[in-house]
Amino acid sequence: MPGARKLSSVDLQLLVLALLEEKPAHGYELIRAVEERSGGFYTPSPGVIYPALTYLEEIGHAVVEAEGNRKRYSITAAGHAYLQANRANADAILDALTRIGGRMEDVREAFAGLDDLDPRAADDLHRARHALKHALMRKRGCPPDEARRIAEILDRATAVILGQRPKS
Repeated sequence: MPGARKLSSVDLQLLVLALLEEKPAHGYELIRAVEERSGGFYTPSPGVIYPALTYLEEIGHAVVEAEGNRKRYSITAAGHAYLQANRANADAILDALTRIGGRMEDVREAFAGLDDLDPRAADDLHRARHALKHALMRKRGCPPDEARRIAEILDRATAVILGQRPKS
């Protein structure tokens, strides 16, 4: 999941099983649980959640119970055994979502109220932040000398933003 906004089908299935282990849920509840855990960073669509649930039911890892016109899914013993065999991966996915959720909250706090003061400044900051993100993504896997050069630029920018004297 690092660097991506969606999970592989296997990772999504593990995540769903881990959430079902916590408590039985409807598909919509699972979507909201992932969205909340990730602080809004990742919201799986119904088009990925429901096929994952159907697959988990077909292979015997989940069971469905009709509640009116809705379906409540629960983890089965086979699903629990599979989850336990893949616990490290499931925990890593849950931890990543929680960590991302914390970062998203930090970003929201950092930008809170900025739109109210000057919407154009907020737009400019948003544009610059995205430009920096894309530039860093293009440099992913660069040689060590280039990575050090980028780190020095970011260190200087941080100092300037904080009103400190950049280190030479």
